[in-house]
Amino acid sequence: MGVLGRYIIRTVLGYTALVMIVLLALGALFMFIGQQDDIGVGNYTATRALLFVALNLPSYLFQLLPVAALIGSLLGLGNLARGSELVVMRSAGVTTLRFCLWLGTAGLILSSLMFVIGEYVAPPLGQYARQLKVFAKFDEFALAGNRATWVRDGDTIISVDQQSARTRFGGIKVFQVDRDRRLVSVGRAESASVKGGNVWRLEKYVGTSFARDSLTSTVDRAGERDVSTSLSPEFLGLAIAEPDTMGLRDLRDYIAHLQRNELQSDRFEMAYWSRLARFVAVLLVIMLALPFCVGSLRNSGQGARTVIGVLIGAAFVLLSQTLESSGELFGLPAWVVGWLPTALLGLVTGALLWR
Repeated sequence: MGVLGRYIIRTVLGYTALVMIVLLALGALFMFIGQQDDIGVGNYTATRALLFVALNLPSYLFQLLPVAALIGSLLGLGNLARGSELVVMRSAGVTTLRFCLWLGTAGLILSSLMFVIGEYVAPPLGQYARQLKVFAKFDEFALAGNRATWVRDGDTIISVDQQSARTRFGGIKVFQVDRDRRLVSVGRAESASVKGGNVWRLEKYVGTSFARDSLTSTVDRAGERDVSTSLSPEFLGLAIAEPDTMGLRDLRDYIAHLQRNELQSDRFEMAYWSRLARFVAVLLVIMLALPFCVGSLRNSGQGARTVIGVLIGAAFVLLSQTLESSGELFGLPAWVVGWLPTALLGLVTGALLWR
């Protein structure tokens, strides 16, 4: 690669880094403001809130890197266009294809960085941040589990297989023991919801109670049962696998686990395909900046280019999040939800470059 190629790549990466620093600073500020209601609960202090924000920054970087790459490319290439450097390069025989190859190389570098962060940095730090916050707020409980959550609240032990909403859970098992640690009752419910006032409503419940001094037992098929517990939904869902805190390999393994057990895996499949598409989107958004800087918009100000970049990036993010949220509701295939925004972005980029 020649001097011009390295110069273009260095310019794009430099401006992208500056934009990412600004976005991370703003994100950290708003994230810390959002923690104010939780500061003072249990042992969750302002220092731990700052640590929570810092641990979540890699995940925030992973999510916003496509937008930062687009805005950074617009600013970097726009600055070159304003100084007529792109015009001189084109006059010297640099073709659009060569520009795309240079920008694609910059995109590959950012995609590689994004892959490392998304696979090896953000997931463990995000999971640790959740544990740090929840254990600080609810230090009187005990929790364990990998594929399911096991929580002890006094003489009650609760197991949860999955979480479908903030206050709704599935695959509930409830074990109650006495002071001598003897099993008093055991029950299973297909689902549970939080009623409020430390009361959980177990639905489609079947339980068995054991007599204290005999071997007899009583079966309860009431269908619904209320359980009083001080467990918070935030705490109970701590060990539940969340797509945002999992890497590609973990997502693939967990999807296989759900399918083997005939459990619903659509949400995780959508997250898997969306994450794959996001790596490709980084390449596209950098090349998307080229038509705005060598075409009819090259004479517009940096403010106009930045606004265009923000609008395009916001539209891409909103479309991606909307499809991920509503795709399961409307029964859309997971690969369509994941790849449709990136495919539309590719069509727009290709059309502008061709023109």
